[in-house]
Parts: sequence; structure tokens; C-alpha cells
Amino acid sequence: MKSLTKYLTVNTRNEHEYINITREVADAIRESGIKEGLAYVGSMHITSSVYINDAEDGLIHDIEQWLEKLAPARSDYLHHRTGETNGDAHLKNLLLHSSVTCPVTNGKLDFGPWQQIYYAEFDGRRQKRIIIKIIGE
Repeated sequence: MKSLTKYLTVNTRNEHEYINITREVADAIRESGIKEGLAYVGSMHITSSVYINDAEDGLIHDIEQWLEKLAPARSDYLHHRTGETNGDAHLKNLLLHSSVTCPVTNGKLDFGPWQQIYYAEFDGRRQKRIIIKIIGE
């Protein structure tokens, strides 16, 4: 079995940002030389997420609205007693999760026609990392 580990670094301009990283994952698969296996993609931070969905601006807006409804930005989170002000970002991470595992077949992501991998940032304006781990034959 072979493996490859890559780290992506993102610097978001906004507190909330949604970044399509499918191309970077596909590039890592090609670099690995693995034809059959799995690609793990994960946020290395607890205030952001990695998820799979459609690359459509309206849907991204809908996701943002849904997350804000379920985990609104507000000042009364108990987490804020630590001096942090990002309690909602932690909850948004729980809703979208922090990682995905994707099948690799014939050296490519084995996705449906609309599936894309996204990094979602909920506490941005600073440097964050994403891990990509490819394993297989």
C-alpha cells in the first residue's frame, strides 16, 4: 500500500468563507500515483468544516442561512467565558463535520456528476490548514 500526505494552507479574507478544494484533492491523487484507494480530506481546526455537495452559489447561500439559523452568532455562548468569541463557529463545525473520505477509482475521485469538496470557514481572517491523505494501491 502507498500513501501521500499533503497540507493545504488557506488564508480567508472573511469570517465565513466556502472554498472549493476539489481540484487540489484531485491533484494530490494524481501526485500519489494511487489508482484504487481512498482520499481523506479534513480540516485541522475546530471552527471550520470539510463537506461534499454541489458547487452552486445559491446552495452555498442556503447552507450559510441554514447554519446561521441552527447556530447563530450571538454573545451568550458559555464558550465565550474563555475569552473566545467563536462559539457559533464550533457548533457550525459539528453540523457540517470536519472531514470527508472519498473513493478513488482508476486514479480519480469516484464522484457523482455534481459532487465537489468544500472547505467551510466559520472563524476566518487567519491562516488555517487542511490535510489530504491518499491511501491505496
